[in-house]
Amino acid sequence: MPIYNPPLRDMQFVIHELFDMTQELKQIPRHADLDVDTVNAVLEEGGKFAAEVAFPLNRTGDQQGCTLDKETHEVKTPDGFKEAYAKYIEGGWPALSCDPEYGGQGLPFVLNQCMFEMLNSANQAWTMYPGLSHGAYEALHAHGTPEQKKLFLPKLVSGEWTGTMCLTEPHCGTDLGLLRTKAEPQADGTYRITGNKIFISAGEHDMAENLVHLVLARLPDAPQGSKGISLFLVPKYHVKADGSLGARNGIWCGGLEHKMGIHGNATAQLVLEDAVGTLVGEPNKGLPAMFVMMNAARLGVGNQSLGLTEVAYQNALAYAKERLQMRSLSGPKAKDKPADPIIVHPDVRKMLLTAKAYAEGGRALAMFCTMLIDKELYHPDEKVRKDSGELVALLTPIVKAFLTDNGHVSTNACLQVFGGHGYIEEHGMSQFARDNRINMIYEGTNTVQSLDLLGRKVLGNQGATLKKFGKLVAQLVEEEGVNEQMAEFINPVAYLGDQMTKFTTEIGFKAFQNPDEVGAAAVDYLRVLGHLAFGYLWARMAQVALREIAKGNQDPFYQAKLQTARFYFARLFPETAMLMRTARSGVKNLLDTDAALA
Repeated sequence: MPIYNPPLRDMQFVIHELFDMTQELKQIPRHADLDVDTVNAVLEEGGKFAAEVAFPLNRTGDQQGCTLDKETHEVKTPDGFKEAYAKYIEGGWPALSCDPEYGGQGLPFVLNQCMFEMLNSANQAWTMYPGLSHGAYEALHAHGTPEQKKLFLPKLVSGEWTGTMCLTEPHCGTDLGLLRTKAEPQADGTYRITGNKIFISAGEHDMAENLVHLVLARLPDAPQGSKGISLFLVPKYHVKADGSLGARNGIWCGGLEHKMGIHGNATAQLVLEDAVGTLVGEPNKGLPAMFVMMNAARLGVGNQSLGLTEVAYQNALAYAKERLQMRSLSGPKAKDKPADPIIVHPDVRKMLLTAKAYAEGGRALAMFCTMLIDKELYHPDEKVRKDSGELVALLTPIVKAFLTDNGHVSTNACLQVFGGHGYIEEHGMSQFARDNRINMIYEGTNTVQSLDLLGRKVLGNQGATLKKFGKLVAQLVEEEGVNEQMAEFINPVAYLGDQMTKFTTEIGFKAFQNPDEVGAAAVDYLRVLGHLAFGYLWARMAQVALREIAKGNQDPFYQAKLQTARFYFARLFPETAMLMRTARSGVKNLLDTDAALA
């Protein structure tokens, strides 16, 4: 049976020692009283919920899946899901980082990030129900009318109601400009919405008394393409002026998708027939409003793969220490046993360390981004808010794509550690790999994220935001450039930082001549920049570890951190050289292939 232990020590290291979060966020008035003990208490209690309530339901959810009653259109979630969600509400977890004005606790987003990482390790399918609600809350909080906020936000904050995002239709996925769902204005200011949506995660379930659907649709006079999309709030049950529930709305589940993984989450086909909705934001400007939720979801999807990387690593490590197979090539290590545990073999260690390095690097990057979000929204200095927002925009596609790609590598490597037993369902490794596979696809495929990064976030402003991130790298290099102990960490980062400018300029020049060059280089480019972000953070983590060791700290945690950093820079970071070479090879070897693909 699989195991899971919340990685509290590493979370505390990143929050308190790497980023000094409580001091960093004290500049924000709403977090002025935040202290280390509060942070640690939240992490510990969140870890208990994840490990003791959500994790035991993971295999059950995978085996049972969700069931649809085709007469009532109601969906039953796997055994225990509904009861676990009730405990989640009882613990106040939905309100963790929400606005106190609507019943939230107002804690930093970093704590919400940590909570959801643990929940994703424990049970990604279950976690998607409250996870999407948080995105719906963010979108309404930013763009909702006063009436919408008053009626819906307190219920989303409490968790009594859950939210969804309804974008995709049978004929259009990422290309939302093709969507056909229609919204007809009514005399009372509402809209009658008709259409079909597919792939709606948590689109119907029995865990909450009402579902709040955020639906993209077109008004009658809307322009063609993405500039003619509006956003509507469509509840499962009508909501009366006093907040009580009324009759059933004209939106229901017409079917559930049969999926490779995340079986415990209801991926619904939704049918809207004269469903009553209200406009969110301005007419024909639905995408900017929905992007609040979509960007939150993209960070959340990266967090899903982070969680699965961590739990897969924990299980593979435990197995590698116990499984006896063959002898070490350099001679027996467990002489009292008939064979050595497989952890003595170099390639097994390579697979384990790959997952560990990607988990710990991903954790640092995810927390770095959520701290930037806190600054973007609430810091009193306008320049800090602006700079933080720009950095988050740059890093969001990296969190989504780089962490999910790394999750794919890691969960498959950890499955491989188990050998034939990894292919057997009872050990749980197959589920981690299957559940992770969707993360590279939904909320914009990783190719779409790469195009967004290179085309919009980098070339779109002539590299201005990239230069801001480059300054962070340069500051670290300047600070530690003459420290011989840091050379093995700083030198690779300094070299890639210098190369990045030339690399970006070269790709940009080629793209100016032929826009397809962006499509040819984008995926490789994102991984290069992802490694630069990881390298920067791994160097900083090594910096902290070396300082602690120099002070005489005997905690083996710091030696482990240094060893993992050395592995990352020696074995994973060099991928950047190959990626820059393939990106530079141009578009001709991809598009001049009609005969090959005939």
